[in-house]
Amino acid sequence: MKAYYVALCTVLVLLVAAPKVSMAVTCNPSELSPCVSAITSSAPPSKLCCSKIKEQRPCLCQYLKNPNLKKFVNNPNARKVANTCGTPFPKC
Repeated sequence: MKAYYVALCTVLVLLVAAPKVSMAVTCNPSELSPCVSAITSSAPPSKLCCSKIKEQRPCLCQYLKNPNLKKFVNNPNARKVANTCGTPFPKC
């Protein structure tokens, strides 16, 4: 269980440290933190999670290009959460 929390903290640190992209939306991967429980378990995504995924959708391709973020953003659970929220991943 301790390893799980260490991994989760590592993900959040990487998300905060990711570079930002200049767009209409401010790309900030830490904005997706409300989705952590849905991505790491079988819990359904919250309304806040879905709202953040929709908000950050224009940034997902940038996150996928970042080697520190790709393994967390490009996993089946993350895609499942996005699809459940009605926000499929863009084709990058």
